[in-house]
Amino acid sequence: MVLASDVIARYEAFCPKELTMEGDVVGLQIGTLDKNIKRVMVTLDVRENVVAEAVANKVDLIITKHAPIFKGIKDLVSSPQRDILLDLVKHDIAVYVSHTNIDVVPGGLNDWFCELLEIHEAEVLSPIATGYGLGRVGTIAEQRFENFALKVKAVFGLDSVRLISYDKENPVISRVAICGGSGDEFYQQALAKGADVYVTGDIYYHTAQEMLTEGLLGIDPGHHIEVLFIEKIAELLRHWTLENHWGIEVLGASSNTNPFYHL
Repeated sequence: MVLASDVIARYEAFCPKELTMEGDVVGLQIGTLDKNIKRVMVTLDVRENVVAEAVANKVDLIITKHAPIFKGIKDLVSSPQRDILLDLVKHDIAVYVSHTNIDVVPGGLNDWFCELLEIHEAEVLSPIATGYGLGRVGTIAEQRFENFALKVKAVFGLDSVRLISYDKENPVISRVAICGGSGDEFYQQALAKGADVYVTGDIYYHTAQEMLTEGLLGIDPGHHIEVLFIEKIAELLRHWTLENHWGIEVLGASSNTNPFYHL
């Protein structure tokens, strides 16, 4: 048996809470780490289907990227939204959140994106400290914009990607910036670092126009590409389990939490 606190201590050695962006929510949100655990589940989001999956699998600890409690709540009266939290408490499932700290850490989520997309010689897009920061920018083999967009679609298993380009321009590109989640606010850093195209989710209409005016193309694959968090963190936890003889089972959530699809 191993304490949840031991597992989280090893996680935080890799991904320190001190790297969290100001105003972000990171750390234990529900339950306690002062208990023995047998099963850990990794998920991108904590929604009703994820909680049902965790309960069915007798999970003791959930590690999630997106916090189930982000805005203030005034009560815990039963309702569709509150029942997500109430069920976690009822079944003694602790919830630990790792958000921007996994984005900024070397060898974290944005570096994993670069590996998948074959973005080489990557540097930090928006630094927060020496060697740490949000997003990455690097080089790719020269190719047409639309060909790279199709690669993004294929790598992340998407049904579509939104392209930001007036008149369907399809130039040759060789330098790409990427930021998981919603990163359109960092497009000027992408420009400053010489990017031809910026890949990030939830790009706002007027921001897209500003990007094009300043000479930057864009690819919006959606926020949900961060689901890569599940596979990669589960892989790390399994490695640490063998290394430390924890004897726990690590599960990756299989429930779909992407609220969008395209016809």
